[in-house]
Amino acid sequence: MRSGALGAAAPWFALAALVAALDRAAKAAVLATLAPGEAVPLTGFFNLVLVFNRGAAFGLLAGASGWQTEFFAGVAAAVSAAIAWLLVRHSGERLFSAALALVLGGALGNLWDRLAWGYVVDFLDFHAGGWHWPAFNLADAAITTGAGLLILDGLLPRRDAAPD
Repeated sequence: MRSGALGAAAPWFALAALVAALDRAAKAAVLATLAPGEAVPLTGFFNLVLVFNRGAAFGLLAGASGWQTEFFAGVAAAVSAAIAWLLVRHSGERLFSAALALVLGGALGNLWDRLAWGYVVDFLDFHAGGWHWPAFNLADAAITTGAGLLILDGLLPRRDAAPD
């Protein structure tokens, strides 16, 4: 790997680090303020609530016997390594790299939780008409935003593509 390629990817790694740091700070504030399960209504459709998620998105496998923590941590570590490689290889592709940086930052934020506590701290609770979206965190929001941007990037025409 050329050092120039790594240097060109530095802003994207900085964005990923910023996402992970903001996620950590938000989770620390919620952990210091709320008791598990406690909800603080902020609007008619949004609460802060402290939830510990031992599973994946939407609590998938949360009730498993414990093996899922190591499994999801391993997946997050492998995906993070793959994304880091892609960032170095494609650092000049701004939308693609921004999307990957958001996913990387979110993955690292949730990986930290799994390694430190064995679960992910969730605290954002949106609801309407008695229905609650599963609680999530800033890392999850970054991952979702990054995934959406990756889809958008895939739909946009490539500048280097030859005209039909």
